[in-house]
Amino acid sequence: MKSIAFIFSHSPHGDTCSKEGLDFIISCSLFYKKISLFFINDGVLQLMRHQKPELICLHNYSLSFKILLLYEITDFFFCKKSAYQRGLKDRDNFLLPVKFLNSTRIKRKINQFNFIFKW
Repeated sequence: MKSIAFIFSHSPHGDTCSKEGLDFIISCSLFYKKISLFFINDGVLQLMRHQKPELICLHNYSLSFKILLLYEITDFFFCKKSAYQRGLKDRDNFLLPVKFLNSTRIKRKINQFNFIFKW
């Protein structure tokens, strides 16, 4: 079975790239069963609760990440170093259940996938 890794490395709401990535993941879920999401650098900010993009006249698409659970996508990985550098901790309450991995383990895990997309 083919597998796909999606890497989010940009902060939410700076552009439409992450929203488009989320839409693409939902489309791919119809054809692929093994899908995992990796959040590195500013991408770790994607799943923070209580985002208020409407204050800068943007739509809050972050809540749409929750729909991935309905598509049986359940592997969400955070780069521990990236998260800690931005003040996020393992015990924080994120939109989805995330697993914290060091950068070496993330690289190793990503290399196991057939296809890799980065946003």
